Amino acid sequence: MLDFDPNAAPDAGSGVFGLPHKEKDAALVLLPVPWEATTSYGGGASRGPAAILAASGQIDLFDGDVIKPYEPGIFMRPQSKEVRSWDRAAKTAAQKVIKAGGMVTDRPALQKALQTANDLGGRLNDWVGRETKSLLDAGKIVGLVGGDHSTPYGAYQAAADKYGNFGLLHFDAHSDARVAYEGLVWSHASIMYNALENIPQITRIVQVGVRDYCEQEHEFLHALGQRAKVFHDRDIAAARFEGRSWTAIATAIADMLPDKVWVSFDIDGLDPKLCPHTGTPVPGGLEFSQVSHLLGLLARSGRTILGFDLVEVAPAPSGRDEWDANVGMRLLYKLAAWTFVSRGYCKPRA
Repeated sequence: MLDFDPNAAPDAGSGVFGLPHKEKDAALVLLPVPWEATTSYGGGASRGPAAILAASGQIDLFDGDVIKPYEPGIFMRPQSKEVRSWDRAAKTAAQKVIKAGGMVTDRPALQKALQTANDLGGRLNDWVGRETKSLLDAGKIVGLVGGDHSTPYGAYQAAADKYGNFGLLHFDAHSDARVAYEGLVWSHASIMYNALENIPQITRIVQVGVRDYCEQEHEFLHALGQRAKVFHDRDIAAARFEGRSWTAIATAIADMLPDKVWVSFDIDGLDPKLCPHTGTPVPGGLEFSQVSHLLGLLARSGRTILGFDLVEVAPAPSGRDEWDANVGMRLLYKLAAWTFVSRGYCKPRA
């Protein structure tokens, strides 16, 4: 951090948030995953990492909650050209299946397209898993920046292999617990089903802000018993209407989590005024300040945030509206800051 002025405008060659760090001296490495192959409504999430990076230099590094969260070092890796290539091929195949509503029986061409999309989704999982494992083995904290919500599956597996049992704190408008949605095994709408079915080290999932889900998802999560707790948006709203404070609600959420936690944040967990171009916006949702307050309670509770993912940030198609990327990069900074607090790299302000 020599010769770095946190009050100055970012240098032309600086990295994410205008910081000077290289990977070797950064405690947190951000892994961009430009992937949206199974997007079934709005698109653009594959452009999220680049948009967040481009907007991030506009942030003021002084943080009102955490003392100098930039000092431990934050570095974003360049995007993988190979992943972008896989995404194009997988999306071409997946969109054919999605257009047919997943009905591929007795339709050889669509069956081939489905197989292609599923195979490439599995290849992405392996890539994310390898990259995450390498970073964890190097002593780095990993923050995955998507892309759609299918992208962090490999990171969850790598975290499980490295750390053993942990909990997922999942912010989202959706449960994402569908079984192979539209026939696509690695659909963005199936990430939590896949994680809970295949990674037993995820001992509990706590979902926050969910307000759009199907009967099958409801029954699947209910059948998990104590392994799953859902704080639906309507229940959060009702509690607040009845006079319960956000601190009380947020404390109840944090108290449901085990000692080790991975935070998975779909941007559509926020009120859609904050992320209007995300792929599947839903009325309702959380305010930015509510999220930061909850993350702060979690970090101060003595729990360890192992890592996090931020997904489904989609810039405006016109490219002239940076609002989604602006909110996304500020949320990314808060995730980094509170993760550093939980790991002892930074201290919260009084």
